[in-house]
Amino acid sequence: MKDSEFRVISTEKLTPTVYRTVFSGDTSEIKAPGQFVNVRLDGFFLRRPISVCDIEKDRLTLVYRAVGKGTGLLSRSGPGDRFDILTGLGNGYSLSVAGDRPMLIGGGAGVPPLFFAAKKLREKGVPVTAVLGFSDAAEVFMAEEFRALGCEVRITTVDGSAGVRGFVTDALPEGYTYFYACGPLPMLKAVFRATATDGEFSLEERMGCGFGACMGCSIMTASGPKRICRDGPVFKKSELLWDRE
Repeated sequence: MKDSEFRVISTEKLTPTVYRTVFSGDTSEIKAPGQFVNVRLDGFFLRRPISVCDIEKDRLTLVYRAVGKGTGLLSRSGPGDRFDILTGLGNGYSLSVAGDRPMLIGGGAGVPPLFFAAKKLREKGVPVTAVLGFSDAAEVFMAEEFRALGCEVRITTVDGSAGVRGFVTDALPEGYTYFYACGPLPMLKAVFRATATDGEFSLEERMGCGFGACMGCSIMTASGPKRICRDGPVFKKSELLWDRE
């Protein structure tokens, strides 16, 4: 974990609610896709945890939904603005167990960290299928970026205005060897029930500190209570108890 100052290079609007901000700064503590950062925002007591979408040398890319005053402030940032950011938080995805046909499953704001995972898998020459779910066509984002990596991309929308009508579970491919998922809890539980292999889930939760001190984001797992920010946010399917609910 490292606390560093980052400078905004650019901020752009991707959908009516989703923004991409690119920073320059020390990214050395970010080791794996699925990790997150914690952004300090002037006037707010708690930092905002945001998954890492991409890093490239000293550039950090965050893609996030502006849903409140804090992320709204970030979405209005411009070149030269400076932010204090904690980096290297969380455990990240284990890409070494992906096999030869991994699947990425993202829903809405859960899509960005999967881009970083896709990038790392494609750098190894591994074929990747990305199933990305959204509410409607206006909310679809980053599909072209996944395609540019060479991924097979399957889009689903609840209203059928783009891709397959329905949810991510309506577009899962056959023959996948492992999966990585991130998105809202109802989607993750549906993926848990619909998948036939082991895989990893990145869980979303409101966090107080972001590094395990406050115990505010604890969940019960097969091996006892775990902190999402410190022991996660990524958990293996076999660790989760959703089949007992």
